[in-house]
Amino acid sequence: MSEEQWRGVAAEEIEEISHSTGLRLQARSRKLLGSLLRPHIGLASLAVAAVIGGNLANLAGPLLIAAAIDKGIPAAMSGGAWVLVWCVAGYAVCAVLTTFLRWAFLRISGRVGQDLVLDLRGRIFRHSQRLSVGFHESYTSGKVISRLTSDVDALQDLLEEGLDSLFNAALSVAGIAIILLYLDAPLASVVVAGFLPLYFIWRWFRRRSMEAYRGTRGAIAKIIIQFVESMNGIRAVQAFRRQPRNEQIMKGFNGQFRDANTDALGVMATFVATIRVIGNVSLAVVLAWGAYRVVGGALELGVLAAFMLYLRRFYDPFDELAMFANSYSSATAALEKISGILEEEPSVPEPAAPVALPHARGAIKFADVEFSYPGTSRQVLPRFSLDVPAGQTVALVGATGAGKTTVAKLVGRFYDPSAGSVLLDGVDLRSVADTDLRRAVTMVTQENFLFSGSVADNIALGRPSASRSEIEAAAAELGAHEFIAALPDGYDTDVRKRGGRLSAGQRQMVAFARAFLADPAVLVLDEATSSLDVPTERAVQAALETVLADRTAFIIAHRLSTVLIADRVLVLDGGIVVEDGSPEELIGERGRFAALHTAWRDSLA
Repeated sequence: MSEEQWRGVAAEEIEEISHSTGLRLQARSRKLLGSLLRPHIGLASLAVAAVIGGNLANLAGPLLIAAAIDKGIPAAMSGGAWVLVWCVAGYAVCAVLTTFLRWAFLRISGRVGQDLVLDLRGRIFRHSQRLSVGFHESYTSGKVISRLTSDVDALQDLLEEGLDSLFNAALSVAGIAIILLYLDAPLASVVVAGFLPLYFIWRWFRRRSMEAYRGTRGAIAKIIIQFVESMNGIRAVQAFRRQPRNEQIMKGFNGQFRDANTDALGVMATFVATIRVIGNVSLAVVLAWGAYRVVGGALELGVLAAFMLYLRRFYDPFDELAMFANSYSSATAALEKISGILEEEPSVPEPAAPVALPHARGAIKFADVEFSYPGTSRQVLPRFSLDVPAGQTVALVGATGAGKTTVAKLVGRFYDPSAGSVLLDGVDLRSVADTDLRRAVTMVTQENFLFSGSVADNIALGRPSASRSEIEAAAAELGAHEFIAALPDGYDTDVRKRGGRLSAGQRQMVAFARAFLADPAVLVLDEATSSLDVPTERAVQAALETVLADRTAFIIAHRLSTVLIADRVLVLDGGIVVEDGSPEELIGERGRFAALHTAWRDSLA
């Protein structure tokens, strides 16, 4: 086979894969839309009934005009005006009924649409919170925001405007087609002949618009991601004068979004122009042939007038159908993205039959644990075993990448081991209910997150039922009460976005108070004192003895002043424990920990 033939085969395979993937994505998005609509099927049916009734009333207008011309006016000229009066009255009633039913449709469909959007936003938010840490570390927050905002907005546009266009246009086309056949079958055959090119142009439009709007959804997601990242890192952006580079990147993404929208609008323009050509040609043929038949006496003038009025209405809805198809393509592309998130399963799932552990003692055991981060082949922990009795404080020491934080994440079950198991009081963490696990294990990290709200609310995060006196007692135990009381509103002071009103050290003190109030059986401190200045660190060091009493603790720290309060020190290298003993024992053995201790002591001189 020649190279060109190979290329042709490859292109066909790629197109086939792309087509099957597109069908799978569309099926997934339709399934999601169906699940959203199902609870509102009653109101949705009522809305459909209103729009059908409104269209029937609207379609009756030209028939009444035809009757008035062909029967009402001649009868009135002969002295009998009742037919004409009934035609005029009927036309007025139809106009009022059309207006009322359209109002009812818009009210009902608007209510259903808002309920659907509310449901969808709630689903995305709840599911995103349920997904594991591993998902959020690989799936940027900007993408989640894009799903929750611009993609949901695309569905809202479809529900608010697209469905109205669809029902009105589809019912108008179907109803008018039936009336045209009733009025005059020979003239209607001209219109039917135009359906063949309409079918092919519609198929082309549906395929191309879907491709174009998939491009717009991806492009707007990139814009939101870039914006969120730039604003979150605004200090670094300004400090390192990255504004021009960010603007260049944003310009590129904006250009992609512009091009994708231009492509979609170009497809729309081609479709509408083709429909107009087909409609005008049909209109000209019908007018010429109809006039010829009226002159010959084979067709009444009123029938031709009604036929022309209906024919003009027949092609107008195709513009609305195109608008609906545009909205539908955009919403379908958005639902494909949203359904992708909703189909994600937590990599750390809740156990199907959880083992109750309401009062954990805190014994931790790593049994032949192996671990590699998702998407990587490198083993961070190769065959790691560890037995920590309840109440013991263990310090993890080692170079960056030695596996210290990975051990902490496995203790907190932010990840599950690739092999082996992590046990709490003899129970595999995979079998512990999430509520019991989070009550038993608490982690304090270098970058503890504070939510907008009061200091008291942030301290009570791990135990929302705590009273104000309990919150203040926890802060006092940690030495945080003095600086909190000095804030403008004391414990009611709003810490603002990410705790920006507090210093890094103060944020860490609030985080320690939060952990102390939660009273876990196992406490993990991951570089938790690195943001503290020396005076604050000394205060925390004194408080840690209270915090760590009667509970299991894992301490990860580069500052050996924190490590030295541990009962046991593990020195890790490539996920392997190379030294294990009390701080005093390891210092005396003159190994790696002894060298670290000597270097730390010399730095204080």
